[in-house]
Amino acid sequence: MRRIVVISTGGTIASRRQGPGFAADARGHEVMATAPMPDGVSVDVVELFRVNSPRLTTAHQLTLLHTVHEVLSDPGVDGVVVTHGTDTLEESAFLVDLHHDDPRPVVFTGAQIPLGAANGDGPGNLHDALVAAATLRGLGVLVVFAGKVHAARGTVKTETLAADAFADPSGAPLGTMGFGRASIERHPERPAALGLPALPGIPPRVDMVLHHAGADTVLFDAAVDAGAKGIVLVATGAGNATPDFAQAVESATSRGVLVALTTRVAAGPVTEIYTQGGAVDLVAAGAVPTGTLRAGQARIAVLSALLAGTDRTGRDRVLRHVLAERRTSAVTPA
Repeated sequence: MRRIVVISTGGTIASRRQGPGFAADARGHEVMATAPMPDGVSVDVVELFRVNSPRLTTAHQLTLLHTVHEVLSDPGVDGVVVTHGTDTLEESAFLVDLHHDDPRPVVFTGAQIPLGAANGDGPGNLHDALVAAATLRGLGVLVVFAGKVHAARGTVKTETLAADAFADPSGAPLGTMGFGRASIERHPERPAALGLPALPGIPPRVDMVLHHAGADTVLFDAAVDAGAKGIVLVATGAGNATPDFAQAVESATSRGVLVALTTRVAAGPVTEIYTQGGAVDLVAAGAVPTGTLRAGQARIAVLSALLAGTDRTGRDRVLRHVLAERRTSAVTPA
């Protein structure tokens, strides 16, 4: 028997109607009761949260990270499944992946249709996640959803309502689920895992600021003034803004604020091509380009760097390590 621990955090997979809408209120055991149990698998359930994922805080996510590590400290556990709301799943999965140094898998899944619906996708997703957690090794943290296996890194929610809700816009899935097994076509290349950070009393503030036509730096400067230790600048194109933003980045980094540069474009890397406030100038001012990582995961990268680094140089070094572009390598046929 493979022993899998399911950590329940809420989300649509645990949601039922409450008045005019849906909200997470089902316990993990109730969610588990809806899913077909794979052969050869036993399940323990950890009831962690029951919240809609837009309500998750950084403190929630760090608690989840520590809970995963506590579960895996038991050598009798063969894998972990995290049931999670889809809105912020990409952030939590990437946070756990950055700090995951264990061949045993941690598999995130959820649902687009609430608990108990006749056409619900939660039971199938949970079954597939259990199969993946019981059989896969050495792939890091995974997202299993709608019959696909994704690496946590780069995978984001790409559909608001459709069942096939997750993808890496700059890459392909690692594999697929079907007939009770996982078929893996490529392995993710991951940077060395970061150590487990201590649980801070108050997590460092990391804000995101979006650039658009006619934007000024009022919100960027307000984030600095509000005490942000890190800022993700969500630029246009391949990572471009204006000369005023370049000056704001230089001012912020001189004050020790960690600035990451991503783009609002769905796919492709941040690239230093343009000046006059483009990525050339923003990077020269101290912003760290995020490659193909988008805003939510770039924010998690900055958070982990802040928690790991003891000084400005150390934090910058950790952020660059975390953001080093990693893609996937094809599985060599036996």
